[in-house]
Amino acid sequence: MRDLAAGLGYLAKGQKWVGRHGRWWGFGMLPALITLVGYVVALVFLGGWSEELAEWATPFADGWGSPWQGLLRTALAAIVFGGGLLISVITFTAVTLLVGQPFYESLCEKVDETEGGAPTPPDVPLWRELAVSARDSLYVLVRVAGFGVLLFACGFIPVVGQTLVPVAGFLVSGFFLTVELTAVALQRRGVPQRERIRLLRSRLGLAFGFGVPLILGFLVPLVTVLAMPGAVAGATLLARDLVPVEDAEDEPNEQDRQDQQEQQDQADDAGGAPGVPGYGPGYGEQRPVPGNPYATGPEPVRPYGGPDPYSSR
Repeated sequence: MRDLAAGLGYLAKGQKWVGRHGRWWGFGMLPALITLVGYVVALVFLGGWSEELAEWATPFADGWGSPWQGLLRTALAAIVFGGGLLISVITFTAVTLLVGQPFYESLCEKVDETEGGAPTPPDVPLWRELAVSARDSLYVLVRVAGFGVLLFACGFIPVVGQTLVPVAGFLVSGFFLTVELTAVALQRRGVPQRERIRLLRSRLGLAFGFGVPLILGFLVPLVTVLAMPGAVAGATLLARDLVPVEDAEDEPNEQDRQDQQEQQDQADDAGGAPGVPGYGPGYGEQRPVPGNPYATGPEPVRPYGGPDPYSSR
């Protein structure tokens, strides 16, 4: 439940981030606008040619009388257009991310820069990044199609098909939408796609909390365009949770050195040289930690070697 709330929180944080950086919000909308225009043009052509396609696909119905011929071809035209619309909804995010790879790469870099701990991206040419993104998107689409066929078949089960299947459909779509949106940020961290899927599968609540609300919003094309920059920013923040970038270990500061010196002074006052048997707590008095692979080794050697330097006291 905590991960579910965290995923929703990253979605809100991403929208807030682009709200504070208005220039990047407009910059991030450009790929979605380009993709939306392309899809609208394609759907307009599909709608105009759907009846011709239905007529071409049903030559056996040329001799049918009214109203059966018209009903068949009208229903087939509606199925063709509906299928095109469904494909556009499923593929819109993947195509937008592919078209906007350079845009979203810059957006992810800016989010990492403002939040601190930015990774060093792999030195890969742009054409190779686009090829990898296209391959990964195709792999995700094939998986989504497989789940879609399975859920479609389960939809004919009484009661289950009308209650659980739609919920499962939104969960599957939300999960893979999260996979798609985090791809840019995780690619910058050198995480391959199979590992990305494994990471998100281990945090299903996080993926569902982030992706399912987006799926519901992305059913409206205009919301997709407006929310895409914030979705990418939020996915970058989520990726930072999944794969945090470890900063280089800093040198001890002045306060740390003072604390270490105080501890050394206290050890000297308590009994002299630590590590020498008979002079306060030292290595000679320690016992092996349970499970220590070196517990059965030889007897500990005096840390200073040779005779005890304090034997003349």
